[in-house]
Amino acid sequence: MSAKDHAAVIQLFDLLESRYAMRVIWALSDGHPQTFRLLQDSIGGVTPNTLNTRLKELRAARLVDHTGDGYRLTHQGADLARRMVDVQQFAGRWAQQQARAAMAVSAAAQPSHAP
Repeated sequence: MSAKDHAAVIQLFDLLESRYAMRVIWALSDGHPQTFRLLQDSIGGVTPNTLNTRLKELRAARLVDHTGDGYRLTHQGADLARRMVDVQQFAGRWAQQQARAAMAVSAAAQPSHAP
């Protein structure tokens, strides 16, 4: 990876690491525009000020746009959301592995009932 590519990745990570940024992208990933209020409800737990700040940042990054119908992903934002599907699939497998590991630890901690 070139230094320029590395810097671009770091820049994108800095944006996406902002609180609720990835949730905004995920909430808009179905392609349907959402009003501010609907988007706030879709994300859950985000204050209006925080959501407004994230939307401004994501609009400045050209990942989200606002039309008369509400907020929606730009072509770049939709491309990023499609790539997040890989993360969703990974998360599902990871959660299953975590659950199996937790069950194995729990089973190992149970006292044996052997005589």
